[in-house]
Formats: sequence, structure tokens, C-alpha cells
Amino acid sequence: MEHFSKLDMYYLGQGTHYDIYKKLGAHPMKDDGKEGVYFAVWAPNAQMVSVIGEFNNWKEHANEMTRLEPMGVYELFVPEASVGDLYKFYIETPDGRQLYKADPYANYAELRPGTASRITDINNFKWTDTKWMEKRQACKDVHTQPMAIYEVHPGSWMRHPGREDEGFYTYRELAERLTDYVKEMGYTHVELMGISEYPFDGSWGYQVTGYYAPTSRYGTPEDFAYLVDYLHKNNIGVILDWVPAHFPRDAHGLAEFDGSCLYEYADPRKGEHPDWGTKIFDYGRTEVKNFLIGSALMWIEHYHIDGLRVDAVASMLYLDYGKQDGQWVANEFGGNKNLEAIEFFKHINTLILGRNPGTVMIAEESTAWPRVTGRVEDEGLNFSYKWNMGWMHDFLDYMKLDPYFRKDNHNRMTFAMSYNSSEEYILVLSHDEVVHLKCSMVNKMPGLGEEKFANLKAGYGFMMGHPGKKLLFMGQEFGQLREWSEERELDWFLLQEPEHLQLQTYVKDLLHIYNKYPAMYEADSSIDNFEWINADDNYRSVFSFLRKSKDGKNNLLFVCNFTPMEWEDYRVGVPAKKQYKLIFNSDDKKYGGTGEKRPQVYKAVKEECDNRPYSFDYPLPAYGVAIFQY
Repeated sequence: MEHFSKLDMYYLGQGTHYDIYKKLGAHPMKDDGKEGVYFAVWAPNAQMVSVIGEFNNWKEHANEMTRLEPMGVYELFVPEASVGDLYKFYIETPDGRQLYKADPYANYAELRPGTASRITDINNFKWTDTKWMEKRQACKDVHTQPMAIYEVHPGSWMRHPGREDEGFYTYRELAERLTDYVKEMGYTHVELMGISEYPFDGSWGYQVTGYYAPTSRYGTPEDFAYLVDYLHKNNIGVILDWVPAHFPRDAHGLAEFDGSCLYEYADPRKGEHPDWGTKIFDYGRTEVKNFLIGSALMWIEHYHIDGLRVDAVASMLYLDYGKQDGQWVANEFGGNKNLEAIEFFKHINTLILGRNPGTVMIAEESTAWPRVTGRVEDEGLNFSYKWNMGWMHDFLDYMKLDPYFRKDNHNRMTFAMSYNSSEEYILVLSHDEVVHLKCSMVNKMPGLGEEKFANLKAGYGFMMGHPGKKLLFMGQEFGQLREWSEERELDWFLLQEPEHLQLQTYVKDLLHIYNKYPAMYEADSSIDNFEWINADDNYRSVFSFLRKSKDGKNNLLFVCNFTPMEWEDYRVGVPAKKQYKLIFNSDDKKYGGTGEKRPQVYKAVKEECDNRPYSFDYPLPAYGVAIFQY
């Protein structure tokens, strides 16, 4: 490895040093035949910078660094330092303050509550996921592939009982247990919350201090690579939550890094989130953009991550997000759009997806911002997908209602289809919906006991049929009763109760149907893929619709009933005089239904219904979901 060169300086100044993590930070190397560690840090407004650590007994002036102009990068080779040592940068500011900072580019950190960085070498892992990576590279269009995401918080998915420490699974242990479960259930992707290093457990990883380090809570960077590799070998994609929207004020972190506002906007009206108590990155500064882009590229190119779900996109796009009058500054045109953040998104999305075909960039964007997934040439932000928060709110508002009142709120379930083709959507029921007194999914449902489960099954059936990729937060697939908490594992013991096991089986079977039939995923945003049979049966609160495949084969008809009323001969209009094969029946005994025998095939007859010349009738049970293939 070479020292920080003039060319490195040039690229950093341009904001295009895409492998910056290989230069800044701490890197074991040989210099003049000596083994040691090369340190480099960007701190242009510092008076003096030294590296302190276990190798020099944390002495402030033992290893003062050399300043390189014109960028203000400090570097030093330390022969006494070695892999495994803890270290920090000691910074003296022009006004006499002394700062002790963790390395922004560190690849590994001390286990909290410690805040030092740890020297490591991330280049030793032997990847064995070549097949997966070749398949990813060859993918022409991610939108035609199935995507059913299991959102996981690694520290609370499952824990070891009786272990001295918190009982966390390591990345390697998680690899095997999680892969087995996800594969059996039929999810295509795992989305991991809170992997970038963070100080406070209660932030779930959304207040990051180490943008280049997998958290040490669950093991080493090599252990993390093992987890990704293992999931890939089992044909499961990996998505990470990534947080370029803000960072915490912790003294060891990025805030006022060299004594000045280096990573954040200097004007507090632009650089601070009053609600969150955090700092906002300066998206107009090339070195800061380079820092964020380098982090994203490292996860995708070094750690083989298949996609980043970008947190809190709306807070980046709007200058007045979460702010009162007087707390924000308008842009040069007097508007509330952050023009620098818009340019940042266009740049990073185009770059990452261009360099890494088959990967995805996903926006958690909660407003009606246009063309989030539109192309840059059409003034879009070029994300691959947008979380459909509008659908999620409407869906949950409807599901929480007593079935008697659903007939007056029928449009909440149909409205999302009126804008479905405007973006590439993911339908989400994420961790945010089952915390802070919002109740778990099953406890949001009306009624008591069995009725809650019946409602939730109807809801999941509708969600699976509705266009859009899918995301479900861990525990909701088996009816976790308590709200989620990062402090304990999921209530797996519930699976000893029949209704929880039945719900899990129900979700599993829906996922397997989702993966089996291309009509369910190959053209989610196309108007040719979806058709309402009856969107207006509000009196009975029944929805019927088609999902159509591109080749016209294996089309699906969904019928979903959202009341406790049973319709013994529910007549449904169909597009053609064909046979309709029942492939999913929520009344099956294994889902907790009556298990009543019914025909597997239904022949359409010439009888007008739902404004169609052909129809057939089907005994639709209370809260029943039926899927037919034709």
C-alpha cells in the first residue's frame, strides 16, 4: 500500500475517491521493510493531530502526524502498532481545545461502552459466493425478480439463554440459524438493521459513529463477511440499513471533528435536527459526499451487500423537515428543497447501480416527492425502490377498524392502486410499526383471540396479492404479541401455541406462492399486471382482483373477505370461460380453519357478474382469502 499521494489528494478534492476507505483510516503495511500500521485522517482545521493507542500508552505527543497540503490530511506510519490494538486521534484545535476522536474510516471498533477504534485488516476473508455474485452481475432488471424481505434486528432476533454476556448470537452463529429459518419460510432477502457501528443500543443503529465498520457487538469484520457469504451461498440477498441523513453528537464521533463543523453544515439551521438532537451532513462539501459514497461502495463492493435501504430520505430532501419557522434556511431560489442533497442522491444512486448491476438502492421516503425511483434524465432521484408508506398507513388504518365500519373505509384498501405505477414500490410492515405503544401487528387487530388472528391473516393475504415487493419485520410472521424491544429476543415460545404456529405456516405458504408465480412479482408497477374484478363491494368488504403474468400463463385471482360474515356462494366475475384452480384456501385446517372439503377446480359459466360475461361461485368463509390460478 502506498502513502496518501497527490493523486489521492486530487480525487478526494473532487469527491470521486471511491476507494477512499483503502487510504484513510488504519492499514497494516510494510514501510522500508518494517511491519507496522499506516494511519491517515482528514482534519484540515486542526492545529496538530497525533495518533494515540495501546501501542504508545495513549500518550498525546508520542506519535504526531505529518500534515499534507492542500487537503489537510494527516498521515503517519507507526512500526509499534499492530492488528488488534485500540487507537484514537488526538486533535488540538487552533483555539486550544483537545479532542479525542474515533477514526471516521475505522473498519472495526471497540465494543461499547468503549469508544476507541480497533486496528484490523479487512482483506483476508476468502469469499465463496462467486455463483451468487455472477448471477447478480448478470441481472438485467431487478424489478422482474421476486423480493420478499425479512427485516431483522440481529441482537434481538434470537439469543443464547444463560450466557454470561447479553447472549447475542455472533455473526457466524446468526449465519446458520437465520439462513435456515429464512430459507424455510421463503423470504428472498434479509434486511439487517443497525450494522454500521453505533454507540447507543436504543438507537437501533440509526445514530451511526462508524460508517466503515460493522458493529463489534456481534463479532469481527471477518465474521460479518462470513454472514453475508453464507446467506449468498444459500441464495438469500442481503440489504443493509444505511443512514446518510444525520449523525449523533457523541464526543468521540464526527460532530465538530477537527474543532470546526467539518462533516456537518456550519449553520445550525441547516446542520442540526431539533427533534432528533443530531447533526446533518453537509451535502455540498465534496469531501463529505466522498465520505458517504465511499461508505456505501465499501458495503456493496467489499462486503458484497446487495442493496442499501437509505433511512430518512425525506429529512434530507426538505430543508424544513421537522423544523419550525426560523429554524431553517431557504435554498437560493427561496424554496424548501435541499438542492445539494438532491444532487447527492442522483450522483450516488447512478454511481452505485452503474458500477454494480443487480444491486438496489431503496428509499425510505414518507412524502409525495415525485419520481423517487425515476431516472435522472427525467429529474428523478434514480432509487431502485421506494417504501410505500402511504399504502402502509391506509392498510393499517383499515385493518384496525371494527369490521362493521370497514364498509365506510373501503377506499383505504383500493387507493394505493391509483398511484401504483408512479414509482417502483415496496410494501412495508417494518419495525417502526410495532414499537412506541403502536402494538404488535396481531394486537392492532380488532376483536379478541382467534378473531385477531383471522383479521391478520386476511390482511397478510391481501398484502401478498397487492402489487409491490414485500417487507415484514421479524416476529410479525408468527404473531408476536408484545411490542418489539431491542433488549430481548423475540417470543419464540409462542410457536408452542397452535394459533401462532398456524399463522407462521400461513405466511410461509403465501411466501412460497409468491416465489412460484411470476405474476406476483415480474411487473409490479405495470398497469397490465393488475386488474380489479370488484373494487366496490364495500357492503360486504370483499376485494377481488387479478395478477397477470407477462406470458399470459399462470395468472392469479385473489378474493379477500374482511368481515366475520361467511358468503356461502360468493359469485365472482372472471375474464374468460376457463377453469380456475384453487391453490390457496385460508380455511385449511393447518391455518386454523374449519378444513371443510371443497372442490379444487371451479368452471366459469356464462353468467354476468362484476360487469363480466363469465363467473363462478365459491363458498367464501369469514375473513377468508382464496387464490385461484388460471
